[in-house]
Amino acid sequence: MRPTRLWAAFVTVIVLSFAVLGYFGFEIYRTAPPVPARVVVASDGRTLFTGQDIRDGQNVWQSLGGQEVGSIWGHGAYVAPDWSADWLHREATWILDVWARDEKGKTFDELPAPERAALVERLKAELRTNTYDAATGTLTVSPIRARAIEEVSKHYAAVFGADPAMAELRDAYAIPAETIKDPERQRLMNAFFFWAAWACATERPGASITYSNNWPSEPLIGNHPSGALVVWSAVSFVLLLAGIGALAWYFATQRHRATEEPVYPERDPLVGLQATPSMRATRKYFWVVAALIVTQIGLGAVSAHYGVEGSGFYGIPLDRWLPYAVTRTWHVQLGIFWIATAWLATGLFMAPAVGGHEPKFQRAGVHFLFVCLLVIVVGSLAGQWFAVRQKLGLEANFWFGHQGYEYVDLGRFWQIFLLVGLFLWLFLVGRAMWPALRKGGENKNLLALFLIASAAIGLFYGAGLMWGRQTNLAMAEYWRWWVVHLWVEGFFEVFATVVIAFLFTRMGLLRIATATHAVLFSTVLFLSGGIIGTFHHLYFTGTPTAVLALGATFSALEVVPLVLIGFEAYENLTLSRARPWVAAYKWPIYFFVAVAFWNLVGAGLFGFFINPPIALYYMQGLNTTPVHGHTALFGVYGMLGIGLMLFCLKGLSTHRAWKTGALSFAFWAINIGLALMVLLSLLPVGLLQTWASVEHGMWYARSAEFLQTPRMDTLRWMRVVGDTIFAAGALALGWFVLGLKTGWSLRAEGDPGLEPEREVILIRQPAKREA
Repeated sequence: MRPTRLWAAFVTVIVLSFAVLGYFGFEIYRTAPPVPARVVVASDGRTLFTGQDIRDGQNVWQSLGGQEVGSIWGHGAYVAPDWSADWLHREATWILDVWARDEKGKTFDELPAPERAALVERLKAELRTNTYDAATGTLTVSPIRARAIEEVSKHYAAVFGADPAMAELRDAYAIPAETIKDPERQRLMNAFFFWAAWACATERPGASITYSNNWPSEPLIGNHPSGALVVWSAVSFVLLLAGIGALAWYFATQRHRATEEPVYPERDPLVGLQATPSMRATRKYFWVVAALIVTQIGLGAVSAHYGVEGSGFYGIPLDRWLPYAVTRTWHVQLGIFWIATAWLATGLFMAPAVGGHEPKFQRAGVHFLFVCLLVIVVGSLAGQWFAVRQKLGLEANFWFGHQGYEYVDLGRFWQIFLLVGLFLWLFLVGRAMWPALRKGGENKNLLALFLIASAAIGLFYGAGLMWGRQTNLAMAEYWRWWVVHLWVEGFFEVFATVVIAFLFTRMGLLRIATATHAVLFSTVLFLSGGIIGTFHHLYFTGTPTAVLALGATFSALEVVPLVLIGFEAYENLTLSRARPWVAAYKWPIYFFVAVAFWNLVGAGLFGFFINPPIALYYMQGLNTTPVHGHTALFGVYGMLGIGLMLFCLKGLSTHRAWKTGALSFAFWAINIGLALMVLLSLLPVGLLQTWASVEHGMWYARSAEFLQTPRMDTLRWMRVVGDTIFAAGALALGWFVLGLKTGWSLRAEGDPGLEPEREVILIRQPAKREA
């Protein structure tokens, strides 16, 4: 297929996909669970909560860590409960027990089965009936439900307060005493929890499903998978098989076409070219990347330990200074920071190489951007600590503290600052590459796609500014997944694919025409499912059934291109052995091979494992999610960031060869440790939780009653094996990168049996001195 046709397909996919995404975004806005102006008691008209109470309560929840402390609608952390499922179950069981005691003189569990069934049917009518009046904005609750709300509110006030009777439960949840000291803040947060649970229990007007598509699984109120959920799950399986078959047919038709045998250069084409000042200025970015990797993994170990010792770290009362909400926030945030920094630095390194010249003041711009990134990292992390410690007002928290949304936790000021930094990066990359793009030639298609992906990185991070401080949670989730899915999983993927293609074409290991076709084809294929596939994150976040249908079908198509990852891994491995000189790039290429492996396993197998609606209905918010999260985010994007970092450092090394012992250990330890972390702990815990969710309901799968059993405790401790190996690999990687500066990772010149390596240079012109 010619590039012009591929470009036409690319534009068509982009236009149609975003038209669908935009249209149904408006539908989500129109049909989102309403925030009532007031919640009143039917018998006396007493107001329990106002709409402002609910919105302020959402801000209180965000300020203490939000999705980093338990979850809402299945999105968030995994140690504490899902508050919407937990509230719903506590409210339901309290009402049933009161009815049973008042009418039968027994607890609900002591009643005969027929009498229990009758009360359950009565409860369904009580909780599933929609009593919201859109004309007046009033939600009316019965007296019995008003009492249940008050009782459940007391429970949460005790959990987030300092009640000694809740000490053991707080430890299980990894929530410190006095997480919320202000009783008014406790009341407001309870208003938000009630609203989130109400959306899960109350049927949409004119429908027999709840606002959350009957999620969570809760037998007591009849929350079971809907017919649409089952049907669209079946459709997703069929489409996956059809997509794989179509792709196999396409490649079968291409196999018999004549292809030229690759001719690899006898010597390294990159040797003898001139590195520029701005390219050398990227070295400090990679030092920071290595430091952040080690720090992030250390915080991950502490966060995982909170699952077995909720109030400390091997007897140290760490939660007094660094509670779980802080360590998990920093762990997630630093992961994004170092991966993004590695990729941005690679763009800054590659741009002058591709463009063929060094723009004026380019090095100064690289230095300035580096300072900005440091300020954003330090400032946002500090703001999050102050927020979780409840030292900021609700408005100040939104701007400088903790937004409470996983992966975009940083305050709005830091979001804007980072967005400006991304556009500064785009300017620096674009001005360096522009001469090559203007000149055209064989590279023009790759250059154009590179700049499009670079622009998209800035634009789609901007989606994080689309929600406000008190935006309805359903809409906030819609925009949040634009950032997480479209930014991270979408156009970063395109950017990375183009960068790797550039590296291999510059090294003479790939023909430009072949690379151009492969990159455009894979981009079209991936985005065909990937853009609309964003909806698979939104099945149960207050969205209409059409979103569920689209998410199910297109997320299945996302997996289709991943079936070819094995070919990519094999080709990369083959390229690493193409010529003796390529051995100098062995470990960067090996990390690219690891990217292909984890793309297939983490993004493909473990991703589709939880993507069909019927699977996610029972698995959302369980440890099956971090199985996919760790193997896809670190396994794919993290490994790629490390590979790109190593390639750039190879280009910036001195004239001596690398000592790769530590690097070899790092590669194998990181990959083996990641696999063991998943197979020995996260996956078994997630599967047992799924079983519990199917048998008893989502509340039970996330409860302390289930998670604090000896078997589950043992499985969480088993994570130490993989985590230790993984951490050792990360430390070895940090040691190696540090050694490139100090010299212990470099071989002395004249070592026997080694050909001295000259500095890898990518520009033939002498570097110009900057004014």
